[in-house]
Formats: sequence, C-alpha cells, structure tokens
Amino acid sequence: MAYIVRAIPGRTPQCPVPGAASASFPSPAPVPGHREAEEEEEDNEQEPAEIHLCVLWTSGFLGIAYYDTSDSTIHFMPDAPDHESLKLLQRGLEISKQRLLSGNYAFIPDSMTTTEKILFLSSVIPFDCLLTVRALGGLLKFLGRRRIGVELEDYNVSVPILGFKKFVLTHLVSIDQDTYSVLQIFKSESHPSVYKVASGLKEGLSLFGILNRCRCKWGEKLLRLWFTRPTLDLGELNSRLDVIQFFLLPQNLDMAQMLHRLLGHIKNVPLILKRMKLSHTKASDWQVLYKTVYSALGLRDACRSLPQAIQLFQDIAQEFSDDLHHIASLIGKVVDFEGSLAENRFTVLPNIDPDIDEKKRRLMGLPSFLTEVARKELENLDSRIPSCSVIYIPLIGFLLSIPRLPSMVEASDFEIEGLDFMFLSEEKLHYRSARTKELDALLGDLHCDIRDQETLWMYQLQCQVLARAAVLSRVLDLASRLDVLLALASAARDYGYSRPRYSPQLLGVRIQNGRHPLMELCARTFVPNSAECGGDRGRVKVITGPNSSGKSIYLKQVGLITFMALVGSFVPAEEAEIGAVDAIFTRIHSCESISLGLSTFMLDLNQVAKAVNNATKQSLVLIDEFGKGTNTLQLLPQGPLVQYLTMETCEDGDDLVFFYQVCEGIAKASHASHTAAQAGLPDQLLTRGKEVSDLIRSGKPIKPVKELLKEKQMENYQTLVDKFLKLDLEDPNLDLDLFMSQEVLPAATAIL
Repeated sequence: MAYIVRAIPGRTPQCPVPGAASASFPSPAPVPGHREAEEEEEDNEQEPAEIHLCVLWTSGFLGIAYYDTSDSTIHFMPDAPDHESLKLLQRGLEISKQRLLSGNYAFIPDSMTTTEKILFLSSVIPFDCLLTVRALGGLLKFLGRRRIGVELEDYNVSVPILGFKKFVLTHLVSIDQDTYSVLQIFKSESHPSVYKVASGLKEGLSLFGILNRCRCKWGEKLLRLWFTRPTLDLGELNSRLDVIQFFLLPQNLDMAQMLHRLLGHIKNVPLILKRMKLSHTKASDWQVLYKTVYSALGLRDACRSLPQAIQLFQDIAQEFSDDLHHIASLIGKVVDFEGSLAENRFTVLPNIDPDIDEKKRRLMGLPSFLTEVARKELENLDSRIPSCSVIYIPLIGFLLSIPRLPSMVEASDFEIEGLDFMFLSEEKLHYRSARTKELDALLGDLHCDIRDQETLWMYQLQCQVLARAAVLSRVLDLASRLDVLLALASAARDYGYSRPRYSPQLLGVRIQNGRHPLMELCARTFVPNSAECGGDRGRVKVITGPNSSGKSIYLKQVGLITFMALVGSFVPAEEAEIGAVDAIFTRIHSCESISLGLSTFMLDLNQVAKAVNNATKQSLVLIDEFGKGTNTLQLLPQGPLVQYLTMETCEDGDDLVFFYQVCEGIAKASHASHTAAQAGLPDQLLTRGKEVSDLIRSGKPIKPVKELLKEKQMENYQTLVDKFLKLDLEDPNLDLDLFMSQEVLPAATAIL
C-alpha cells in the first residue's frame, strides 16, 4: 500500500518502484505559485530546503527514499521494519489536528457533541506525538483527494474509516531478506493448478508453511506479521508461550479442537463493515456476520472457563462484551437468511413489521386475484380478443395485457376505446384500464414499497452494527491471536517441540539436541546436535568437515531455532536458552545476478560487509563457505574466543561413513573425492584428482600423464593407417596430392 502524506502538483518525481507513491514535501516556507500549499503553510521567516519523498508500505515493511535539495543527496532506508523516527514533516501540525478532529468516522456516533468527539479521539490518538499527528493529517488529506475505494461514489460519500489502531516498532529483531530466503522461513512457489496459475503463488516447503495451521485468513495474516517482526519483548514472548503450553496439556486437547472449529467461522469482518458504511452490503454478508458473532460468543464462553491468569483468555472473556450478543440477536430476529439468498437482497423475517407482512400477503395473493380481474376485463373487451391477463410490473404498476391481433399492423390499430395504450412487448399489447388504475391506487407499487421498507430496516440494522464496530474489530484481533497460538500449539504437539527460555544476560544461544524443523520432515533419520554460543569462551565457532557432512544444515538449524524462539514459538530441541539476540545475519547462499554486474566473490563480500557493519555483540552471524574455499590449512588462530568444531565421520575401507554429529576438533581432509564419486564422476578422473591433490600438498609440479599421451598417439596412428588402407590406388580419379594435404599432413601434426 502506498501512502502520500502530502502532494504538490508539478513537483512529484517519478518513483521507480511499481505500486509505490511519490510525493513532494516542501519545507515549512510556502512554495511560490502553489496557492493550496500556501493555505496550509505556517508562517516562517526563511525558506528551508525541500524534501521529495517516496514511500512504499507493503506487508508491514516500510521502504523510504528521499532527496534533500540542501545537499543534493539521496537518502534511503532498506525494506525493513523501521525503529527510528522519520523527522521529515516539520509543519502542518494545527491543520492536521483539525483534519483529524473533523473527520467522519463510522465508529463515532453522530449524537456525540464536538467536545465529546475530541475527548474520545484523544483517548485513541496520542496528540502529544507531533510526528504521528502530522502523518495522520497528511494521510487523511491524501485519502480525501484520491477517494480510495469510493472513486465512483457521490462526492459527499467519504472514505470509510472503521477505526484507529496503534502499532510499535520497538524491540524488533533485525533480519534481512537474504536470511529469510536461505533459512527457508518463507518460500513461494508457482501453484500447480492450471486454474490458479494467474492468481499468484503458494507457500512451498518453508517454516511458515509447516507452522501455518490457522483456520481463518486473519490468523494467517497475523502469523506472517509475527514472522516478519520477531521481537525481544520478553513479556510478549512469554505470553505467547504460556498459551501454547496450556493447549499442549493432554487434558486441554478437546478444548483446543473446539476453539479451532469456532475460529473457522471468523470471517472478513472489516470488509463487511466497509460495505455497510458504503451501503453496499451483500445478502450473504448478514449470514456471515451472524456466524462470526455467534462464534465469537462461543469463544468468549469457552475462555471464561479457562484460567484467567493467562492474559489472552482474560482479554477474550472481558472484551467480547454483550454488544456481540446484541448484534447477533438483532440479526437473528430481523434478517431472513433464506429469503435474502433466494432473492439476492436484504429481506426481513415475518412478524417484524406488520405493514411489510400485509404487503407481502397481498403480493403473494396477487396471481389468483389478478386472474379474477382479468376475467372481468375480458367480458368488456371486443369479442375478437380471445384472452387477456392482468400483470404487475414493479415501478410501472398493474397493466392489462392482450395478444396482438393480425389486424393490428399500424400504431393507430393499437388504440382501444376505454384503454390507454402503454407499450408493445413480445407480441403483447399492454394497456391501462379503469380497473388497473384502481388497483394502482388501492394496492400501490407493492414490490417497491416492500423493498423500500426492508431497505430502511437494513439501514437501521447497519447503524446498530456500525455503532459497535470497535468491539467487532477487537474480536478480530483477539480471535486471530488465538488462532495463531492454537496453530503453533498444534505444530508443537505433532513435531515434538519444547518451550525455549530467555536469558537477557546471555550473549548468544544454548541449544540442547536441536533439530532442523524442515530437514527432519524430509529425512528418514535425523541426528540432533547441540550448540552453545555465548559467554567469554568460544563465541566464534569455526566448523570444518567433509562435503555433505551436514555443516550447512547445522548452521541453518541454529538460525531457525533462534528465530522460532524470537516469534514466540516452541522450538525443535530438548532445551533451548535464547539470549538477547538483536539481529540474525547470514552469508550462506550467493545471490548471483547478471544484472548487478558484480562477481560472485564481490556479492559474498557485500553480504559479509552488511553483517560486519550492522552486527553488535548481541547479533547472531552465520557464514557458510565464505569465498567458496574449503581449505583446511588456513584457519583462524586458536584463542579463547575461537572454538573449532567438526562433523564426525569414519572411513570404512574406500567408503566414508557420515555420523552427522558435531564434535570438537578440525577436519584433516575434505574427502572431496568421495563426494565426487557419489556424484557419478569417472574413476579415472577421480584417481587423477587424488594425484594432483597430493602434488599440491607436497609442493611438487603437476605434469601430464605419459600413459594418457601415448594412448592418444596410438589412436591417431591407427586412424591414419585406416585411411591409407581405404585408398583405391587403381582409381584414375584419385588425387594423392589432395589426400596428402587434407588428410595426412593435419594428422601428422596432431601425432607429433
């Protein structure tokens, strides 16, 4: 979603990011020639520099780039959750306040006075946060100008705003996109169905994919948000773990399954409320909202029977107020769900409005009544007319319909004494008679009257629902949170995860018998490994070992367990103690691209530089084969901060057995020939490779193999002899000079 805080015509630069919005931000001084900007400017003695800003907000990440004319420099912020204030808007405070206070919000009753409205908004919006107020005011102006979502509506229809929600970017753990990719936290794949090729991607084998067992879309959305915002807030993390641990108890399994079923009925409430605000409600929305509210009441009743010491259960029990019961009761008593779906419009149940019931009774009895009226009309018509009928057309009324006679050719032939001709349709002539006019006066336009009255009921019901939009919004927040924690509990139960502990004093992590959450699902047997990074000894771990021995899996395993703990999930380990990790950096896969014009080594250096420049003593840095080298001879010097680990192996004759177990020590050889043999390289090539490797170790020169050269020469000799034997010397057309120049001399050169 792109947000423009303030736009000045003629000063908007082109933004290179698709879907992003650009805006010019003048300084506090007025811009000459722009009356609209001058109206909103505060008086200032001097004219500071202008700032041109491009903002793109997508999936909880903020990307910002701006150009400052004071020093002609482009400043940018990477696509990541920002934890620093953006001190770009230094004006428009009072105007922004007025725009906030004068807005038309669906969640504020019209009966509130101006003073009451100010007090209410002050309890929601922190007006002492000047930057937030300026940003909100600019956003409201942008929404009003662009009329987001109501472009085709009347100008007096404002953009629907259903509430204000606060979010913070504090205590966040920094994780870049490369880390998300190499750890397979997210992995998008093309959908295999031919019917969904154009609709986008599906989640592949990833950490998010195996943990996402949410029953409602809003729960899935919240889980993705937690994954993009791992946190160091221990209170928040422990509150999530408390809920997961509660549902992992065997006696609470039935309760978890019952809550999971109820969450499946929590639907897209904000979309329904938006349609209500715009009076675009669909017939099916009422039944969806009814099921959602009643499911929310079921969640409330269930949570009231659960331990109130857990904050989430207490919030649901208290904040799912009786307003929900009021909404469900109103909808259940008023809305005719079956009738609404059948007629594809809002209809009310019987015994709600006597006037509507009477008109519906008349409308239902019209066919037999109109048949009798038509019989009487036929008695007064010309004997040439064989039949007639009286019909009812909404918005037009009652009409007499007779078949068109062969003699009725011209329009003048349609005139019948005592009848007012209306129109010709499908060889039927339609007239108004004295009786049809009497029916119009007596019965009126029944169909439209019923619709109008039911629409009035719908409007009144919508007002009742919109007045309680705040509690519905809170239902969605708490239900989605419960959905995510139930999903994490289900995964922890199935995969045997355990609860991590948090130690702010620990500079690193301690993991006992940890497992890779994805690899253990793909391998028949997975060997767990422990890890301890922290304290004054061994903060730098250097892992050596043969190819394919599990070094990369071990690195990713440590990163994934740490990440899972920082989103409040149980982890695949017997025990895990997580310190105050403020960032996770990786250099595992090279992000090669021809368009960048950089070598692979330069890209590797760039990834390492990112970690070196941004990591702190609390950061976790994972580096795998930096520079593509696996030379075991060039190692860091032994010291208190450096610890050497290796992957345990055993040579059984010509075979190499992998134990996939981490132990202290240094690998003596890479055993690359064994890996090459597994890849299917020829034995002759493997033998030559070992010889070259031994020559390099001993410092001796590498020379060609004489046996191979002799073998090649003999093949060339035999080829030349075969060509001579095939010559027919008695052939008069044989040109020996040509044969010598084209066949013999090139072959002799190759032989020599």
